[in-house]
Amino acid sequence: MAACSKRLQEVRDIIASAHKDCSPSEKLQFYDEWANQYEEDVSTLEYKAPRLAAASLASVCTLNRESKLVLDVACGTGLVAEELQRCGFNLFHGWDGSAGMLEVAKNKQLYQELKECMLGQDPLPSGSDKYDAVIVVGAMSDGQVPVSVVPELLRVTKHGGLICLTTRGNISNLQYKAELEKAMSDLQNKGFWEQISVQEVEQWEKATSEDEVTQESDYIPGIIYLYRKTASSSTVH
Repeated sequence: MAACSKRLQEVRDIIASAHKDCSPSEKLQFYDEWANQYEEDVSTLEYKAPRLAAASLASVCTLNRESKLVLDVACGTGLVAEELQRCGFNLFHGWDGSAGMLEVAKNKQLYQELKECMLGQDPLPSGSDKYDAVIVVGAMSDGQVPVSVVPELLRVTKHGGLICLTTRGNISNLQYKAELEKAMSDLQNKGFWEQISVQEVEQWEKATSEDEVTQESDYIPGIIYLYRKTASSSTVH
């Protein structure tokens, strides 16, 4: 038990480094160095987001999954694509800012295309209306991908296509969550997409900070948002 507790604290320290305020180049260096250890570390946290988000997308995309082209944004080492493949999806493009993470993903031979892209800084490397589904798991949170990228994710999605986003519901992420939900609501009010579902998950992962461990639980909550781009929506700016 003591060894497990020590390991969990080590992972918490690593995650804290991932979210600290630092320059983009420093953050990329951190992820490059973390890539080979990443999956073991998130397993220690009992990180459920890739499996739950893939299941959410699959629950709506019920026909011809094998022919749907899915964009896995901030794809990391490919955990989401692995879960989507288990659900019957086969065509994946992946974008991530970390060359180290992309190298691990490449070795899994799941993706037809992988591109290095610093979300929120680089232009998204795709034309409009290209993907049947776009999924972003784990990266939409404080200190990671900015909310300003959401209209671009919508832009690259086909009319009638699906967009699945996740974020954390822990205390330190509440301001980001509020900004994200406002941005999504604004796009819906303008007729660009429609909300299909919001799934709240109480045990998203182990708390990455001792400050967020409570007497009731040492897990933090998370949320999965699922939208469909409206068939009549015009270009998002």
